[in-house]
Amino acid sequence: ISHVPDTTSKINFCENNSKFDKSGVQFVINPNDEFGLTRAIWFKEKNNATIDVINVGLQDTESTLRKALAIGADKAVRINHDPKDGFSVAKFISDYISENNYDLIIAGRESIDYNGGMVPGMISAITNINFIDKCIALNISGNSVEAAREIEGGKENISTQLPLIIGGQKGLVEESDLRIPNMRGIMMARKKELVVVETSDIPSATHSKSFEKPQPKGEVTLVSSDDIEKFILENIEGKTITITYEANVLGVTQELWDTIINACLLYTSPSPRDVEESRMPSSA
Repeated sequence: ISHVPDTTSKINFCENNSKFDKSGVQFVINPNDEFGLTRAIWFKEKNNATIDVINVGLQDTESTLRKALAIGADKAVRINHDPKDGFSVAKFISDYISENNYDLIIAGRESIDYNGGMVPGMISAITNINFIDKCIALNISGNSVEAAREIEGGKENISTQLPLIIGGQKGLVEESDLRIPNMRGIMMARKKELVVVETSDIPSATHSKSFEKPQPKGEVTLVSSDDIEKFILENIEGKTITITYEANVLGVTQELWDTIINACLLYTSPSPRDVEESRMPSSA
């Protein structure tokens, strides 16, 4: 379970843009992890499974673990370490699950803070347990597993055996299936076990030097098809320009595209190759 900033939080950096500023930021369960937690609860209800939630973090992450307990997990484990890179997180989790017999390890495909997408795969490599990434369906009968994962343009159906690690995401369950902690769950969570595991420090494999926020989006000028030639003449004559044809998104017809290209040719001097390529609209 990753402890991540709410997507509605305002993101800032401090200490010369070298560190995330947590001031005033609300933290939540990583959405991809929450899909996985909900699927685990279904296994609990159907197969009488027990659920442990594991987090690598400091004491401030315990509120997120308590929420996971309130949703339906049976036990929480906090590995006491300041997570500075994906490898250390994967190594500590791998050490813990190697000492405990888990049939299924459900991780999120990626966390929404750093979006590394590395931890589940590294856990698989360290523990030598089968791994399915981008998992969108999961059914278990005995030790047999039928799963599906998202691939470009479709999905891939997979058969395997337990033990197994998955990188879950939306599709494993839907947003409408997510559980909201009720008062009874919150009260029960206070009585459930939260174990703190101490670790020896290991050197970070990577180090973040600095962060920066995306530049503000520039202004957009809307130009009617009747005024394209005038706009080009007044604004981009003599400049280097790049035009991307995106018919499906912009609704640009071939006729309008030809008008744009012809107008550009009047006021620029592209190479013959550029002209030929410009006549060949691409959906990319």
